Amino acid sequence: MNNTGKFYVTTPIYYVNDIPHIGHAYTTIAADILARYNRLKGNEVFFLTGTDEHGQKVEKAAKEKGLQPKKHADIMVENFKNLWETLNISNDAFIRTTDKEHIATVQKILQELYGKDEIEKRSYSGWYCTPDERFWTEKDLVDGNCPDCKRPVEQIQEENYFFLMSRYQQRLIDYIKTHDSYILPETRRNEVLGFLENNTVGDLCVSRPKHRLSWGIPLPFDDNFVTYVWFDALVNYYSATKYLLPHASRLTPHAEDWWPAVHHLIGKDILTTHSVYWSTMLMALDLPLPKNIFAHGWWTVNGKKMSKSLSNVVNPNEIIDKYGADAFRYFLFREVPFGLDGDFSEEALINRFNTDLANGLGNLMSRSLTMIEKYRGGEIPDAVESKDREDLEKRINGLFSSIQISYDDFIERLQFHHALAQLWKIISEINEYIALAVPWKEKDEGTLSNILYTLAESLRLIAVYLFPFMPGTANEIWRQLGLEGDISKFRFEEIKNWERIKTGTCIKKGRQLFPRIIEKL
Repeated sequence: MNNTGKFYVTTPIYYVNDIPHIGHAYTTIAADILARYNRLKGNEVFFLTGTDEHGQKVEKAAKEKGLQPKKHADIMVENFKNLWETLNISNDAFIRTTDKEHIATVQKILQELYGKDEIEKRSYSGWYCTPDERFWTEKDLVDGNCPDCKRPVEQIQEENYFFLMSRYQQRLIDYIKTHDSYILPETRRNEVLGFLENNTVGDLCVSRPKHRLSWGIPLPFDDNFVTYVWFDALVNYYSATKYLLPHASRLTPHAEDWWPAVHHLIGKDILTTHSVYWSTMLMALDLPLPKNIFAHGWWTVNGKKMSKSLSNVVNPNEIIDKYGADAFRYFLFREVPFGLDGDFSEEALINRFNTDLANGLGNLMSRSLTMIEKYRGGEIPDAVESKDREDLEKRINGLFSSIQISYDDFIERLQFHHALAQLWKIISEINEYIALAVPWKEKDEGTLSNILYTLAESLRLIAVYLFPFMPGTANEIWRQLGLEGDISKFRFEEIKNWERIKTGTCIKKGRQLFPRIIEKL
């Protein structure tokens, strides 16, 4: 994934005109999984998320509340920060487009492009969608409405500044064709190529006159205009390396060593802005393009699109309050392959909770620690040299040896559901082994010790591989095994091998990880 030892991953920056929903959580958890995994691998990681705070939607939302836009943003941004804390998100920085350093970077880039004759002023007449803050041509409209949000548009004629994006159409086509992993999944890559090869890409309007919109970054070369919110927002990925990365305590403070990003994780609804707008902006600036733009699918709710009018928008805080942050994280990335659309229902979540978490992982943890407590007084016993031990370790250790290569491959390909499925296959096989071995019946002391040690060591390794996905649960397994430290402080190379638990370690059996849910919807 990254041969330099540095791994830079971003989420989109989220609009502060509303509270965060399941889609925001989904992208951010995915970035967190990659960040935690890469730290365990020993890479330096810069994980960036943040908020998009300019534009008409934010101005409108603030006005409806009787607030100034910045005051509204200051209030709303806390919803995102609080949710990320609740979800155990390990971002290294949080960018706000109202940061003075970001504003300065946007203006510097605009001035550079203007000086290179990449931006020009011209009169323009087109159809404008205020909710999407985007111009459309007549042929773009669907039944006279915005092709994206299907809402009415208004015709506007005015002078504006345009980034000459059309200059880069063929260059971008060639780049995508020669870089297979630049846009993923493959369906999204084909979608972008189809659009570029079958349409004439126009120039990008990068300004809005102040008489129509005052809430934005002023153009450095014309104070009568503010910057189009999407131009402003996309620059965040670059501007953060200039002023936020040097202050991330665990990172090497040399911004030039970190660009470009390895992954921009986004939803498929903003694929064009990232794959076309951002790519051509970087080309015009002579900056390297990110290694990958990955556009995941949307979540529906009980088969229906999320909508305020249907009152079915999933509030992550409510789900976390009912089922826990790690159960929510697990469901999102076990239920649906990352990249495809998914359907959320509490019935499906409860089924995963009871089947995989309660009956699977929780049951294995409870049975193992209960037996260690009952038969060895709560101390992890020393394994006894015997043919029985050799066969047992060969069987169980073989399961973990098989996961190491494929686990890495799955995560590096962002196939999170496969990594989790393989880990749960191991959990299932160990549970089956316990049921067949019936370790408390007619076992000599050496054989019983071997079984109990193997179960403890298996739980330790499960915690290691589980950590990127369910950090709270992984550390709770670690703690109940009597192990010291937080898993995040270790590296895979230090803790992934067999026989790392010291015999005589006293377990600290605690709460049941996932009590079975018996309520009915």
